[in-house]
Amino acid sequence: MPASVNKVILIGNLVRDPELRYTPQGAAVCEFALALNHSYTSKQSGQRVEEVSYIDIVAWARTAEICAEYLKKGRQVYVEGRLKQDRWDSPEGKKMSKVRVTAENVQFLGAKPQGTGGGGGGGGGQDAPPAPEGAAEEPPPPGEDIPF
Repeated sequence: MPASVNKVILIGNLVRDPELRYTPQGAAVCEFALALNHSYTSKQSGQRVEEVSYIDIVAWARTAEICAEYLKKGRQVYVEGRLKQDRWDSPEGKKMSKVRVTAENVQFLGAKPQGTGGGGGGGGGQDAPPAPEGAAEEPPPPGEDIPF
């Protein structure tokens, strides 16, 4: 069997608050999306060009619960995981697919985003601990629907 590697490392900011759900079997599933910035200088114009990519992330088990509890829109996060292509049929019968990252390690970076007010950002024991490594749970086998 030929060798292959499926490993993704991302650092980005949450686009929206995470959404936590539970499978019928009781497994926690948390979904969120990251905005990833890339900039370069255009050879034609000499201008600086900013590109933003949006990547959907799925976390399972205790990692999912920790992400849902501590992550909020705008928070910077480090995600280590693997690519997974989800496939389904649309209600019209069209074949659909989407590539997402299944998180295997999530670490919170920077200060928690805060609304107006609130004193200095960093330090102190109020910040969330990083999610435990290796806490990801595999999704249910094919055929078991996830209610979302």
